[in-house]
Amino acid sequence: MKTLIITALALLLSVAGQAQTADTLRHEVMLETTKGNIRIALYNETPRHRDNFIKLVKEGFYDGLLFHRVIDRFMIQTGDSASRHAAPGQLLGDSPESYKVKAEIMYPALFHKRGAVAAARESDNVNPERESSASQFYIVYGRRFNDSMLDDVQLKLDKNTGGTVKLTPEIREAYKRLGGTPHLDGQYTVFGEVIEGLETVDSIQQVETDKNDRPVEDIKIIRATVIK
Repeated sequence: MKTLIITALALLLSVAGQAQTADTLRHEVMLETTKGNIRIALYNETPRHRDNFIKLVKEGFYDGLLFHRVIDRFMIQTGDSASRHAAPGQLLGDSPESYKVKAEIMYPALFHKRGAVAAARESDNVNPERESSASQFYIVYGRRFNDSMLDDVQLKLDKNTGGTVKLTPEIREAYKRLGGTPHLDGQYTVFGEVIEGLETVDSIQQVETDKNDRPVEDIKIIRATVIK
């Protein structure tokens, strides 16, 4: 009888462990670009954005799109459908979309550390609910901050968010150690992070751009694939 009880308990713990693994499993996407590969893990905490992104990747939506907006020590942005066949110098980023994704802003759990993947969106004056673009997203590179710089960022956050977004000691330490773009916290949905290929992001964010922040030499997503 004792042996049966122990066996049953072991089986129960095994099943529970499998369930926990399933709950915490994060889907991953590989972006193969003309500058190198970028591997992204998607957060389960933002299921609407996760599922929408996976759907678009599986449909091949991102294949052939450009990084159409790139700003040094800030971020790289892609996802505009018009960029697939864009003429040199064509202004990109404002293509019409058939839907938006409801905001899933999970600050302070998810924030704009270096490597964060977040959804682009229209400004507050036309989009007060801060709903996300259906397809456009950006990858944070940013910069490292010191305490004085973070104090200045906090003043800007207080103004832009009515004092609702506070940089915690842990988050301040991350921005000092890793870098990122703290002035965006609490205002955009962060839905993933780069787990391999941050050097590719670095390479892209340093390229020469025109007056509209579009790279002078096109940088393309060759293929986006769900790999996990």
